[in-house]
Amino acid sequence: MLRRYLWSRGISWTGNALTAVALPLMLFQLTGSAALAGLLAAVEALPYLVLGLPVGALVDRWSARSTLTVSSLVSAAAAVSIPIAAAVDALTSAHLILVGLTTSIAFVCFDAASFGAIPRIVGRDGIASATARMMTISTLIGIAGPPLGGLLAATAGGPVVLLIDAISYGIGALILAGIPTLDAAPHTAVPRRMRLRDSILEGLSYIRSVPIIRDLTLLGIGNSLAGGAVSGLLIVTAVRSLGLASDSAAIGVLFGAAAVGALVSSWVIGPLQRRLPVGAITIGALVASGTLLVGWAVTTSLLGGVIVLALWQAAATTVSLNGIIVRQSITPDPLQGRVNTTARMIAWGGQPFGAGLGGLLADSIGVRPALLAAAAVTLLTALGAAFLPGLRAGLLTALRADRQDQPPRPTTS
Repeated sequence: MLRRYLWSRGISWTGNALTAVALPLMLFQLTGSAALAGLLAAVEALPYLVLGLPVGALVDRWSARSTLTVSSLVSAAAAVSIPIAAAVDALTSAHLILVGLTTSIAFVCFDAASFGAIPRIVGRDGIASATARMMTISTLIGIAGPPLGGLLAATAGGPVVLLIDAISYGIGALILAGIPTLDAAPHTAVPRRMRLRDSILEGLSYIRSVPIIRDLTLLGIGNSLAGGAVSGLLIVTAVRSLGLASDSAAIGVLFGAAAVGALVSSWVIGPLQRRLPVGAITIGALVASGTLLVGWAVTTSLLGGVIVLALWQAAATTVSLNGIIVRQSITPDPLQGRVNTTARMIAWGGQPFGAGLGGLLADSIGVRPALLAAAAVTLLTALGAAFLPGLRAGLLTALRADRQDQPPRPTTS
């Protein structure tokens, strides 16, 4: 069943990797605005910030298979609207931003359901391995997909790329609909009579009560703030700092470089968590991320940019993966959707602000100062991390054993 699930995700990720280049590229070609490029990145990140709490609570009650399937179909419909609009010469910047918003809302539902689906498919002991496998597949696709997306966008056009993405979503939905294990009941079901507000508060209470989850979640804000600035300004940086044309296929190489960095992170996170305390992993990765962001801000060559961006992404992804695996490994089954979605909502909360603010700063004071400001935020986050008590926790195996020895939390009604 895991193999079929991974096939579904892999097919969808292939389309996403192409669109990750084509959508912002179409917007920048249409408007030439760094602020709008940042707005698109902000809009794509905003749904998690706004909807994470209620969606996380709701998916713990919904059918995982239905949620994953319907979310994929909604994304397919949004993506296919772009080539349709382009065919009748009615494509606008507002339409592109609306599609980014719609697919991001669907992703919040999909992501929340997937947190509960993985333990049902592989069991709690297989979470770390399954997460690493998914990350490896997604980043391998991400390495080849963005350069191909840049090439397709430059030759066939962005609407063709979005059509491919829509087809990939549809195929992924069909595969997901045929995985009955996704509807297996968790060890403890969430009472249907529990009010939504109480369900949300229970997830928040758990995050607050477990120091390592609480502190890793808070640190994610600084990491995502800087990450939002980098992602929102990637095409702008390529054009204004590296001297690439806005329709250059080489822009896709930069997206691919970031995917290589994420792949490296997925390979090393397991060994790191077996050998180092989880707090030390996050602090070290934050320091590396901030330092590499300085390099990304000052580089003026494509080769230098590819190298630095890949290394930065490896460090930033390590911060995120460390928090995700810790949360999934020690959170009780009936709280998986709420806790993980809420924590990601908080941790990713900085991304839309980073993207929007980064775009405004780039237009007003320049791309380099905007990226240097993002580097300063990351390094300050690392400094603050050194004083958080939750990050004094030990190895992941010890954390998992400690939580399993405790009595299960009752689910109140």
